[in-house]
Amino acid sequence: MTAHVEVLDLVAQMKAAERAFVLATVVRTVSVTAAKAGAKAIIAADGTIVAGWIGGGCARGAVLKAAREALADGEPRMVSVQPENLLAELGVRAGDSRDGVRFASNMCPSKGTMDIFVEPVLPHPSLVILGASPVALSLAAQARTLGYHVTLAARSADLTAQPDADTIIDGYQLGELNEAKRFVVVSTQGKGDEAALRAAVATKADYHAFVGSRRKMASLRARLIAEGANAGAIDSVKAPAGLDLGAITPEEIAMSILAEITRERRRGQRAANQAATRE
Repeated sequence: MTAHVEVLDLVAQMKAAERAFVLATVVRTVSVTAAKAGAKAIIAADGTIVAGWIGGGCARGAVLKAAREALADGEPRMVSVQPENLLAELGVRAGDSRDGVRFASNMCPSKGTMDIFVEPVLPHPSLVILGASPVALSLAAQARTLGYHVTLAARSADLTAQPDADTIIDGYQLGELNEAKRFVVVSTQGKGDEAALRAAVATKADYHAFVGSRRKMASLRARLIAEGANAGAIDSVKAPAGLDLGAITPEEIAMSILAEITRERRRGQRAANQAATRE
């Protein structure tokens, strides 16, 4: 098996395992370079090259920097590693960007040019829903159409219909969840509120929300704190869940929650894109 095929096999395995990584591909070389067009490498989320080859130290630093940025904002980018004299002819310096290309200096004696396409491959965002209410079921169905990996946790006795979810858990013991940008929503609506909320705040996520009134949330907060729960963790839960769109039906409430999650999900990416535009 060739190294190229091995890299593609590992790409498939890492995608199936919902692991974040970057696929770097050499798309063009000029003069003498260690790697040639078509060479590929997989860069893990921790910055290590786990498979493949894209050349030595002449390109490695620039590619790894671009990989970190790509994982942060989810956007692919092109890196062009060139000797200083060619950069000067183009009127750019190392670190400059032009027309979507980030330039880097090749300080190696070979003085070759190498263009590398850096493509982030991110796991599906994870939506964890606790509860079997109509809002919970509608939220699961709508989220799946938007590409979320949906985990629905509820007592089997509370389920009146088969949830449209990737993973279904009987009860509120979530166990091990896939590593991705995670959002957690409690939509029990009177059936297991305390147990679900306790499990939710114990789960690391970028967003926690509770489908219910502020008064109900305040009552649950008091009970959980009396049982020893962390007040700060509970206070981080958005209640009521969702943007104020005047939603009434379960489907509309679910849509308002997804709108709020989308805003949170894209917040960091928008900031990264705006920073890149200013460079």
